[in-house]
Amino acid sequence: GGAKKVVISAPSKDAPMFVMGVNEDKYTNEDVVSNASCTTNCLAPLAKVINDKFGILEGLMTTVHATTATQKTVDGPSNKDWRGGRSASTNIIPSATGPAKPVGKVLPELNGKLTGMAFRVPTTDVSVVDLTVRLEKPASSDAIKSALKEASQAKMKGILGYPEDQLVSSDFTTDSRSSIFDPKAGIALS
Repeated sequence: GGAKKVVISAPSKDAPMFVMGVNEDKYTNEDVVSNASCTTNCLAPLAKVINDKFGILEGLMTTVHATTATQKTVDGPSNKDWRGGRSASTNIIPSATGPAKPVGKVLPELNGKLTGMAFRVPTTDVSVVDLTVRLEKPASSDAIKSALKEASQAKMKGILGYPEDQLVSSDFTTDSRSSIFDPKAGIALS
């Protein structure tokens, strides 16, 4: 008896890691695999499209993350850090986050190029990733949007979304796509 296959729904130090739309083609019938984290599943498809088209020299990811099951409902002790012991329902909690490292595992060409942090916020579902990158090739905001829109309609259809309506987080609670790019929220630095 027992499980024939195991999918770990968190980053793993030793199991091969796969993110749909990014490196699932590397799967070779392993019995234990990791699907990374929800944040990695959001960040990696976006980073892949941008890196493939324009090249990423370096990047900073900030996630505004919904409350998780491990957070405290009221202030209390935390084994990790002081902030981690604070009430999730009444605070915006700065926190360390790990998705930049797993992105380097599923996209080796980005290993060591991304870093990030998180803010845990009192919402029950849907998180946001803000990605700021320095590119190898010059690119306008419209060129980046065009690359992401094209990917959302082709090779990453069903994984990467590109809505053109003015939506908010609750509009995505039943959305099955792992990464949604909001073209109205993107900005370019000169």
